[in-house]
Amino acid sequence: MAPSFLTQTYTERAKVNNNACAKKLLELMDKKKTNLSVAIDVTKKADIIRIADILGPYICVLKTHIDIVEDFDMELVETLKKLAEKHEFLIFEDRKFADIGNTVKHQYEGGVYKIASWSDITNAHPIPGEGIIKGLKEVGLPLNRALLLLAEMSSKGSLAKGQYTLDTIEMAKRNTDFVIGFIGQNRIYDNGDDSQDFLYLTPGVGLETKGDSLGQQYRTPHQVIVESGCDIIIVGRGVYGAKDDAEIKERAEKYRKAGWDAYLERIGQNQ
Repeated sequence: MAPSFLTQTYTERAKVNNNACAKKLLELMDKKKTNLSVAIDVTKKADIIRIADILGPYICVLKTHIDIVEDFDMELVETLKKLAEKHEFLIFEDRKFADIGNTVKHQYEGGVYKIASWSDITNAHPIPGEGIIKGLKEVGLPLNRALLLLAEMSSKGSLAKGQYTLDTIEMAKRNTDFVIGFIGQNRIYDNGDDSQDFLYLTPGVGLETKGDSLGQQYRTPHQVIVESGCDIIIVGRGVYGAKDDAEIKERAEKYRKAGWDAYLERIGQNQ
């Protein structure tokens, strides 16, 4: 039995979500009519800022890999924070923490990037055990940050599946004050238990291409939102890989509309 919140609007789900970050995200998704997240995996500060400003009106979440930026400085993240406020989107640093609690605590709070100071959402592999959540929570919870766990991945041959995925969900249920959902390919119904409304963010979304030479596999927005019951589509090169700024806008709107139409179909409002 599918969870009842699959047919609820994002705003309805926001009203009963106790996590401030999740509530804000759900509300802005309905307000902006978008469930699109774009991953900007470029290596120059100026390009990130330019693309983020272009994409701002179309997205609910901007996803970064901050450690690939060759000319990183704190001015970059301050600018991204201003753009997030201007365009009303959240920032998700796709850090994929994967160490013991004490180590990730320092990686999240300090170091070169000071991720917790600017990123609304981050994520972690559950493989080290629940201590990774506790370590990140000590830093992030007082700042109203949120965590996603990697329940599944979109790459071919991924080991994140089966019992691993189910154990990840159980960890999340014990930490709902900080964990707001998952990176995953399918909503895990867990025997019909809909007592906790987790958000599912799904990478590997494409309208035309089926994959790349490095094992990435793509699915359409309709497959992700309607068939798999996920909430946010994550697109990368399919949007920012356009030949110019005008085409980036065009592609962003195309994906925004495809994702939103799929959501309206799922909740029965696509007439």
